[in-house]
Amino acid sequence: MKSYKCKNIRNVALAGHGGSGKTSLAEALMYVSGGLDRMGKVADGSTVCDFDPDEIKRKISLNASLAYAEWKDTKINILDTPGQFDFVGEMNEGIRAAESVIITLPAKDGVQVGTIKAFNEAKLNKKASMFVVTRMEEENSNFYKCLEEMKTNFGPTICPIVVPFDKYGKVESYINLLEMKAYEYSEGGKRREVEMPASENRLKGLRAAMAEAIAETDEDLMMRYFENEGEDFTFNEIVKGIHDGIDQGVITPVVCCSGDTLASVDMLLDTIVYMLPSAAERPGEPRKEEYIKYDDTKPLSAFVFKTVADPFVGKMSFVKIVEGTLTAASAIVNATTGEAEKPGKLLVLKGKKQEEVSEASAGDIVVVTKLNANTNDTLCDPSNVGQYVPIIFPQPCFFKGIAAVNKGDEGKLGTALRRLMEEDLTLSYSHNHETHQRIIGGMGEQHIEVSVQKLKNKFGVDVELSQPIIAYRETIRKKVSVEGKHKKQSGGHGQYGHVKMEFEPGDAEELVFAERVVGGSVPKNYFPAVEKGLQESIAHGVLAGYPVVRLKATLFDGSYHPVDSSEQAFKMAAHIAYKAGLQQAAPCLLEPIMSLTILVPDDNTGDVMGVINKRRGSVLGMNPAASGITQIDAELPMAETGDFATVIRQMTRGMGGFTMEFARYEQLPSNLEADVIANAPKFGEYEG
Repeated sequence: MKSYKCKNIRNVALAGHGGSGKTSLAEALMYVSGGLDRMGKVADGSTVCDFDPDEIKRKISLNASLAYAEWKDTKINILDTPGQFDFVGEMNEGIRAAESVIITLPAKDGVQVGTIKAFNEAKLNKKASMFVVTRMEEENSNFYKCLEEMKTNFGPTICPIVVPFDKYGKVESYINLLEMKAYEYSEGGKRREVEMPASENRLKGLRAAMAEAIAETDEDLMMRYFENEGEDFTFNEIVKGIHDGIDQGVITPVVCCSGDTLASVDMLLDTIVYMLPSAAERPGEPRKEEYIKYDDTKPLSAFVFKTVADPFVGKMSFVKIVEGTLTAASAIVNATTGEAEKPGKLLVLKGKKQEEVSEASAGDIVVVTKLNANTNDTLCDPSNVGQYVPIIFPQPCFFKGIAAVNKGDEGKLGTALRRLMEEDLTLSYSHNHETHQRIIGGMGEQHIEVSVQKLKNKFGVDVELSQPIIAYRETIRKKVSVEGKHKKQSGGHGQYGHVKMEFEPGDAEELVFAERVVGGSVPKNYFPAVEKGLQESIAHGVLAGYPVVRLKATLFDGSYHPVDSSEQAFKMAAHIAYKAGLQQAAPCLLEPIMSLTILVPDDNTGDVMGVINKRRGSVLGMNPAASGITQIDAELPMAETGDFATVIRQMTRGMGGFTMEFARYEQLPSNLEADVIANAPKFGEYEG
């Protein structure tokens, strides 16, 4: 394909609620622009953007995919992002790489939670945005109801520019308010101009609202608007006014179309080309406290916004070029790692179809193979080193134990998970050496399921999931005095160690060892052996075998044998005293307490607080976080957090979320101890 300059490139991310028609719309944009020979369908698993086997099977997008369309001397890079909340990281990547976000909403469903979240993410990233009302051909579609909902949720910036005439329920024609012309569409998206329908009052009202919105973008237009009592501007003034308004964020255009029948898709393509800003018109990419403008005359700098671990091609880096021109021969430094990089092939993608190109200029998006770079890395010319601000990804909040079905795959599992984490920064993986369990973390149950399927499909590792084992602790609640004697006689030298000790609750998490031996009943050279025996012993408590914390041990007396005593004998004596002492000192279990920061809609705060209280948690405080959103600071036992992500999502219809981190250990209620002890892992015994 030919090379495009910055002013002739439009980078758009398709976002919105799951099932709102994003992938079908991407397919329609490519087909109508002549980039596809046939129109694929999500239901058939034949679309360009949903090519992963799991996407075809589930009939939903799971990954942000890259494609492009060419329309009127302009390249439109299309980033089709998932609408399922478990895959929000993919949406974040797509929106970061785009200048504009096209938010889809079905005509019969209207504004949904995913619509609001996509709009908020676009505004947070300072992106231009527009709405596309899809599936106009479906029964019970109602564009004007959607329009009212958009005005209610997103304010007065909403500006319709393509609307339907649907007097008898079915859409009879599509009206372009810029031209004030009506069009009918036949099979294949072919259009013909028809007479404007007789719905003058509604159309005049929409046209007047458009003129008012355009007047807001320019002082001269505003003066003319008031002087002439709402003068109708020329076509060129309307196009420029809407374009400038979108760029400034004061106009959010609305177009309606049908991705399946292709009706009005050509007018959407025109809107993208003529109304949405090019890369050259946007502030650029953030670097520290400034924005770097897209400019192909400067030395190279580029941002890696996505990584795919392909088992056949290798690592594929999705790169947004900010400055200069990238070629396979470019000298590149990874500003994040400081290492030199050698690019492989430069590819443009249409889903899984790859086309090699020789170069790409500022403002464009390409895929580079064979790089060592990861997501959020900055690639640059040695003379232009500097890092771009990374994408902020949400932290995992749903965790499962993970193990290879075939024990021979244990080594492969760690490598495969690390590869997956390179392409999905909302995944986490850790190996808990205390519980001997590998833990995978993600955004929800579906996210983990899809990751497990990728492990099997991409890396040939079959795994099984389990509930995470909670790492409890043990401690004591009262002071006791005990003795431990280790005496063993065999041929030759025997073994003799004898200690008297006090055990009491301590303030520090780790063992505190003290001694107050008088008269040399235990020689000083055996004190380190006693302490070492205790340090080894506290790895397992006497209730369920969990590590012991907050323990103070004091050696105050004992005895020794001049021949048979040894360090090993005193270690064993210390262990015997430890075991006897803890059993008498009112041992108890401690459970991990997590600190949570929860963001929920104002209307759901009472319900969420009720859930926290039912789960033995406590609410520490509440503060307004954003318009309509409350931040709840709370603490919750780790044992109660297993399905908390699912509950919060269901309760808030997907608008809520949380992050958590370990806070401290607290005593487990006595009525729960028996169950925890019965289900504790089988820990190894002390062997001395």
